[in-house]
Amino acid sequence: MATVDSRIANPPPAGGAVRPSFGEAFRLWLKLGCINFGGPAGQIAMMHRMLVDEKKWIDEPRFLHALNFCMVSPGPEAQKLATYLGWLLHGIRGGLAAGILFVLPGALVMLALSLLYALGRGFSVVDGALFGIKAAVLVIVLEALIRIGKRALKTSLLLALAGGAFVGIFFFGMPFPLIVIVAAVIGYVVARSSPGRLGVKADVGALAAPAPDRWRQAVTASVTGLAAWWTPVVLAVVALGPDHVLVRIGTFFSKLAVVSFGGAYALLAYMAQEAVETHHWMTAPEMVDGLGLAETTPGPLILVTQFVGFLSGFRDPSPFPPVAAGVLGAAMTTWVTFVPSMLWIFAGAPFVEQLRANRRLSGALAAITAAVVGVILNLSVWFALHVLFGQVTERHAGPLRWYAVDVFALDLRATALAAVAAVLAFGLHRSLIETVLVMAALGVVVQFAFG
Repeated sequence: MATVDSRIANPPPAGGAVRPSFGEAFRLWLKLGCINFGGPAGQIAMMHRMLVDEKKWIDEPRFLHALNFCMVSPGPEAQKLATYLGWLLHGIRGGLAAGILFVLPGALVMLALSLLYALGRGFSVVDGALFGIKAAVLVIVLEALIRIGKRALKTSLLLALAGGAFVGIFFFGMPFPLIVIVAAVIGYVVARSSPGRLGVKADVGALAAPAPDRWRQAVTASVTGLAAWWTPVVLAVVALGPDHVLVRIGTFFSKLAVVSFGGAYALLAYMAQEAVETHHWMTAPEMVDGLGLAETTPGPLILVTQFVGFLSGFRDPSPFPPVAAGVLGAAMTTWVTFVPSMLWIFAGAPFVEQLRANRRLSGALAAITAAVVGVILNLSVWFALHVLFGQVTERHAGPLRWYAVDVFALDLRATALAAVAAVLAFGLHRSLIETVLVMAALGVVVQFAFG
């Protein structure tokens, strides 16, 4: 076993001017896990400042190569980047320390907020804060849509892919995994002959020399990672039966981990489709609440999945007490969400340079990102309808699906709060966490003033 570990744990040189001890790196990853608010863009910028500019542990080219690699695999980009940089510095133990500490503080905070949500409903302060947070979430999702759209939709083909994804998921209920697969195939094929139509340079760069023994490293990491990933799910099947909620949570979020391109905003549309309409684990407004709570915690925004897992277990607890079942549901969700993302890193790290220089893969990623913009647009409309109107009814005509609302049922309080949140985000350019906290306070005021 020691021989196998040594093969995997020897990454290429990080290129930094300073080589830290494992203890120094551990303390930095712990600090980062406690302060990494602000979503993936802010988290990546924070890592760059701390590791490249201040500590000089990683050089600029290596950091950018790592970031490119993390963009072509599913899972939260910032957490994968932390895992990869930890691997560069100290091999397997460094990657594990960085990846786990990047998530753990936020996961504990999210667990506490989920518990407060489950037990605190009905109290005016809690209900008011959640009411205000809903308005903030609507604006935050719109802001994400604009930001990602500006970066991703560089050509007419990419615009068409975004529009097609929106029509497919909003009007025809196409599942998110199918949209990802179709977009990836289109991007892969088009990049072969016309990479410019996807905004991909014809000459991405020369291939670097392959890492020695890379296939052995990838196979060892894959076998170990797959065993770790599925062990809790198998144990739940053996102990509780294949139909227990913990098993359904494990299998659902494992599937989600494989198609989690585009981050939490894109995944929420798919989670809503499945958790709300298929599994009936929660309601649409509760999904909005979950994203709002996730916005207030450090760590990846995809921790919103933990909220879904907690409520699922809490409401279907047998044979456990509700709180214990909720904690188990949250733990199962977090495990099968983040273990796969670390698996992609450890298995793919030996191939990072080859992936970076692969034009077809770059085209597939560009197409997926464009489709994700359409999915986030769907999420924005879905959120707006559920936040601003009291009743939303799903209607069907053959394969066509749409949402009907009563325009006279517009919630004026929610509309006013959403307008204030828009001023904070777009007019005053306040940070995400500031916007959420201000809107939570205003929601409490509105709750006590108007009921």
